[in-house]
Amino acid sequence: MTERRVSIVGATGLVGSEMARTLVRRGFPIKELRLFSSGRTRESETTVGGRSFPVVPFALEALGEPGICFLAAGGDFARRYARQIAASGHVVIDNSSAFRMADDVPLVVPEVNPGHLAGHRGLVANPNCSTIQMVMVLAPLARRWGLKKVVVSTYQAVAGAGLAATGELAAHSQARLEGRTLAPRAFLREIAFNVIPRIDAFDSEGWTGEERKMMNETRKILGDRSVGVVATAVRVPVFRGHSESVYAQFARDLNLTEVRRTLASAAGVEVVDDPAADKYPMPIDCAGKEQTFVGRLRLDPESPRALCMWIVSDNVWKGAALNAVQIAEMLT
Repeated sequence: MTERRVSIVGATGLVGSEMARTLVRRGFPIKELRLFSSGRTRESETTVGGRSFPVVPFALEALGEPGICFLAAGGDFARRYARQIAASGHVVIDNSSAFRMADDVPLVVPEVNPGHLAGHRGLVANPNCSTIQMVMVLAPLARRWGLKKVVVSTYQAVAGAGLAATGELAAHSQARLEGRTLAPRAFLREIAFNVIPRIDAFDSEGWTGEERKMMNETRKILGDRSVGVVATAVRVPVFRGHSESVYAQFARDLNLTEVRRTLASAAGVEVVDDPAADKYPMPIDCAGKEQTFVGRLRLDPESPRALCMWIVSDNVWKGAALNAVQIAEMLT
């Protein structure tokens, strides 16, 4: 691969710092690495791959010569700067939801729809973390049996809400164990020893933003607007790793042996499905791993065309940083 100049905006956040580490871990050919904060914070330093790098406040003119620019700075920042950065010659890979549904912006999971990168206009969207892991499993099944409808309930880790949220879970859990309570800050309700059936704001029809993202992004990534998608997104007191209960209906009868074989051969997917040995995916086992794990595979006893499954993945790795770096690898 050709060496590229690389910039990361939001480099000190949970996802931005993981992007930097992922680039080094995968041996991405970096000619020059520039790290930026998204706000007006003072200049600082961070260590990447054993080397110290300055982290400076973002300024468009500070990006330098064109290269790849990762945005891990949120939707407001992306809406303000992403197209300006792309217009200056950089290829922008944006982790926010700002442009995911824009007609002129590809929404890409490299193992699923790499062809969507063709003809990009300098801006590529990284999908929602919970959407990524679901389509990793659904796509190979859809190609063989034809996907009709998906009903998904998510069990999403607090890492999806950032560093402050992980700190809050730790502090609030300790307080509860000591018989104390603390006022929530990162969430509207206390997350310790609780589940919150709300991620993002509610719309006028009662769906949350996270649920709408999964519903809309799944269709765009799979390239099939006819697929029905219904989502319920829930935050759970897990530090890292999203889990999903998925019920999928297909156009043709399924064979469970062939389903397992199809998933086992899918890039980036690992089947962990041995009920007799009490083996199935769990976030505590999947954190810090690149694969998307699937298990608890069962056919609907009333329909040979419907499948139940349990999907788990590290939401910071494959759900964000890793997927973004894989997109960059395809562009290099």
